[in-house]
Amino acid sequence: MTTTSITYKGQLRTKSIHNLSNSELFTDAPIDNNGKGEGFSPTDLIVTALGSCVLTIIGIYTSTINQKFIHGNVEIEKIMSSKPRRISAINLTLNIKGNGWDEKTTSKIINAAKNCPVFYSLNPNIDIKWEIIS
Repeated sequence: MTTTSITYKGQLRTKSIHNLSNSELFTDAPIDNNGKGEGFSPTDLIVTALGSCVLTIIGIYTSTINQKFIHGNVEIEKIMSSKPRRISAINLTLNIKGNGWDEKTTSKIINAAKNCPVFYSLNPNIDIKWEIIS
């Protein structure tokens, strides 16, 4: 079974269907690339996937080490370049303050987060800067 089915809806917009759950997602080209910016752009989805993956991996890892994960959020700044137009840098701020983990546990959790599969799927030429708030 295919993972996703995507249809062009005109005016630089697409509709994606997650085939297993039937969830829908819409994209729109960004304002700086001829779109209206009324939804996630395809490159927004890449950095969103990175942030979601980081938090998901933390959730998986903390459950395997019997730790509660009650607070976590990610803020991401995507920086684009041209010629070729691509993501050139990502500034990722991971806030995991307030979970009550000791320093050793926090260090292991951060290491797990930095090993998310989306991170390893990105072009190695993308400059990724991590800021950790713990």
